[in-house]
Amino acid sequence: MKKFCTGLILAFVALQLSFANGNKQADGTILIGISKILQHPALDACEQGIKDAIAARGVNAVYDSQNANNDLSTAAQIANKFNSEKAAVAVGIATPAAQALANALKTIPVVFTAVTDPVAAGLVATVAHGENNVTGASDAIPTAGNIALFKEIAGIKILGYIYTSSEANSIVELELVTKAAANMGLALVTQTVNTTADVKQAAQTIAGRVDGLYMSTDNTVNAALPAVIEVFGAAKKPIFIGDASGAKDGGCMIASGSNYYKLGISTGNIVVDILQGKKPSEIPVKFATEPSELDFLIDLDAAKNCGIVIPQKYIDQATMIFENGRLTEK
Repeated sequence: MKKFCTGLILAFVALQLSFANGNKQADGTILIGISKILQHPALDACEQGIKDAIAARGVNAVYDSQNANNDLSTAAQIANKFNSEKAAVAVGIATPAAQALANALKTIPVVFTAVTDPVAAGLVATVAHGENNVTGASDAIPTAGNIALFKEIAGIKILGYIYTSSEANSIVELELVTKAAANMGLALVTQTVNTTADVKQAAQTIAGRVDGLYMSTDNTVNAALPAVIEVFGAAKKPIFIGDASGAKDGGCMIASGSNYYKLGISTGNIVVDILQGKKPSEIPVKFATEPSELDFLIDLDAAKNCGIVIPQKYIDQATMIFENGRLTEK
């Protein structure tokens, strides 16, 4: 009986380790594929957090890190590449990249991150747990709360919003922005873009028609943030962005949202849990809910340029202050 129990224990341990061991390369390393829809500070920080978390937990990983350059066909090609090279886990950073992986990979675990609404994106049926071989982390932001804060501080009456019509996360955000603006009695002016090259012209088109611009987690628009800052800075109109990563160089009066490096840490931990035998379908979608997982940046230089005084209580709450051309983190 004792031998039988021992055998069961050993079999259980072997089962837990079989997934990772079965996907080891010839040199003993674990291959992890990372597909990023495009390059900008938030997604770059997320990728670094993923790698740091995996290393911190002792996984001897090698990476096939790919950038789709905001092209959906390229994202699909990357997914097929990960499939052919039999990656142990494939990570999709941002909605289009994650969708491409989930569509192409049915036997390889897929971990998404920086996805605003994974249910609307068709990645999972519920955030309570993963779906088949797919699970991950969301960068959803409190849109209504952000816009309420923007209205209070900047006194805006006409809100501007630029979004990419082909990004599922941006359509979700559009619905939230539209609802929040209506509930708060704000007029809303929107402008669509298809590529980062369109963003500056879109900003120029609406800058004179709005009191301020709200930016969500739209990857295409955020990748062209310097162009938006240039246009709205010259117009002396404030920007509120739901991603502080790109706002650290100045120009956005307020930034509030997920800390993308820490989002990457959470994502990397999900990857390791899967490598250690946990099924993606057993892992709930991770959201940034703790204050330590969120960023709140106040740019006093941008506020001064717009003739706006930030109440001291919000300055005290900020995790980062940009003033006199320099960023200070609390």
